[in-house]
Amino acid sequence: MSKRNLNNLFFLLGVVAVVVMLLTFDVSFVELWHHLCHAGYWLIPIIGVWFLVYGLNALAWQATIEGNIGGKAPLSFWRIYRLTITGYALNYATPVGGLGGEPYRIMELSKDIDSQRATSSVILYAMMHFFAHFWFWFVSIFIYLALAAIGDLPMTTAIAVTLAVIVLFCLLAFYLFSKGYSHGLVKYVLRIVANIPGLKRWTQRLQSRHAEAIENIDRQIASLHGQDKKAFYKSLFYEFMSRVVQSSEVLFMLLLFGIDNGGGLYGLAITYLHSILIVAFTTLFANLIGFLPMQLGVQEGGFVLSIAALGLSAALGIFVSIICRVREIIWIVVGIALMKIKD
Repeated sequence: MSKRNLNNLFFLLGVVAVVVMLLTFDVSFVELWHHLCHAGYWLIPIIGVWFLVYGLNALAWQATIEGNIGGKAPLSFWRIYRLTITGYALNYATPVGGLGGEPYRIMELSKDIDSQRATSSVILYAMMHFFAHFWFWFVSIFIYLALAAIGDLPMTTAIAVTLAVIVLFCLLAFYLFSKGYSHGLVKYVLRIVANIPGLKRWTQRLQSRHAEAIENIDRQIASLHGQDKKAFYKSLFYEFMSRVVQSSEVLFMLLLFGIDNGGGLYGLAITYLHSILIVAFTTLFANLIGFLPMQLGVQEGGFVLSIAALGLSAALGIFVSIICRVREIIWIVVGIALMKIKD
């Protein structure tokens, strides 16, 4: 199948996914309209902040590409930015942990660099995306501890045990990522896939037919951290900051409800830290059960639980989850539409 036909197939899948999401939205249109009217002009910064979030994601991917090829990226930042938005749109719209965007990114990036480096660059960025997630969750634990120390948040035995488990979970992930960055990831993943019933022979054929390509991709993955640490940490910084900026949308919604912890610089700072914790817990919850399209039901539950844990009302959690769902659909439509824009 030609790349043009594959592009059309991805576009069709995206359109179908958006239609299904709209038809299966988990609130009535009357209730949805009520929430949108409540949000009012706050919808502008809530949706607009993602221009910056995706910009940081694009900068992280650009740093990864340049570190991988050992020079300036042979494609414009606008093209990287466009592929970033479209890739995430496909990820949001597809099941199995959001695997729709990576094949599309590889296909499009291979127009500018060779297919092996395109594959390794996309894999490296996907690894960095998840690696930054763990750092965000890890740092959020210490934010919670700091807020608990000043009496702003509760600290019970159950909470302490939960935080300890999350810390251990993150430390284990850091160890596994260090192995992946040191030795590559493709062969390791293929070994895991080979243990799935019915896939052993397919995996063996894939490895025998593409042994050299797999070896090259793994070597390129390992070389980024080993040879170009500047590009590695630049990419990690941009990805981490994208989550910090993402928390602004929750901040806007808290302020919409008059929740500002007394106002002033101190009150806004505390409210922003609360927003970071809400996003951290919700994304952790959603990624643990990430095989559902747009994490249907999971994201909503994560928002309600995380907001309730901070002593806020469940109704606020429902409002935040609905507005975030609307924002996701809008950006999915934008991402799918960008597939038809020529550079």
